[in-house]
Amino acid sequence: MNTTNIHPAEMTYSPILSSQNQGWENILVKQFQHPAGEALCQFDHEHAICLSLAPRPVRFLHIKGGKTYRGLYGKGDMSITPAQVPLFARWESDDSFLEIRVAAGFVQSVARETLNKDPDRLELVCENRIRDPRLEAIIMLFLAELQQENSGGKLYVDSLSNVLAVHLLRQYTSDKPHLPIYAGGLPERQVSQVLEYINNHLDQDIKLADLAQLLEMSQFHFSRLFKQSIGITPYQYLLQQRVERAKQLLKQSDRSIVEIALLCGFNSHSHLSKQFRQLTGMTPTAYRTH
Repeated sequence: MNTTNIHPAEMTYSPILSSQNQGWENILVKQFQHPAGEALCQFDHEHAICLSLAPRPVRFLHIKGGKTYRGLYGKGDMSITPAQVPLFARWESDDSFLEIRVAAGFVQSVARETLNKDPDRLELVCENRIRDPRLEAIIMLFLAELQQENSGGKLYVDSLSNVLAVHLLRQYTSDKPHLPIYAGGLPERQVSQVLEYINNHLDQDIKLADLAQLLEMSQFHFSRLFKQSIGITPYQYLLQQRVERAKQLLKQSDRSIVEIALLCGFNSHSHLSKQFRQLTGMTPTAYRTH
């Protein structure tokens, strides 16, 4: 993800949290805490969303897209800055916020695949101090995933990214497109095809694109139809199957728990233990001796 001008605050302050090294595609999430200051930034290939986490409202000056905004930003307030739009910001007291950058090319591909729209005709608009509970909820799920050190893997982050992109396209473009609704779930043959693929690749970091490509449909629609068919999301099913595989190996082999974790697609002993406890109510060690 390339940037024309680096955010001056980023040169002085490091983020508290960042997804920079998480291997997430198309999305970058950073959490900042800044003393009073100012910044000028422009992202050439990314749309930026800022969500205020400030415990007390902060007085801001925003200049972007030919508009000037002066006023308070409190917890839950957001701004949207499309790619290639310069933003000048000045804040008068300590600020805490999340910065989410979404690759513009990714949003275009979602527009093309999910909405059957020419992405060149869908232009994201500048927004200052908006309230959007749905958008805030999506962003907070990214933060929770970052805090939990990528517990859901690429499949979960890919799913969230698609939901975010579709929401931006539906709510924050000059020509709000209609989202086609597909009901009834997937045909049984397609469900079997996807479940078999997941079963055969449990030890790998399965991506949403891999599953959607099997059925030649958009990632967003695949996720919705899969849930209609199975009752849970693709990443929930994947975690469930990884724990089931771990249960088999714990009972039927003498492999170490670390080895079992890796064979089932978990990145560590603690990652397996956390998910195992959530789904079974006990640790892998307790299950093995139960």
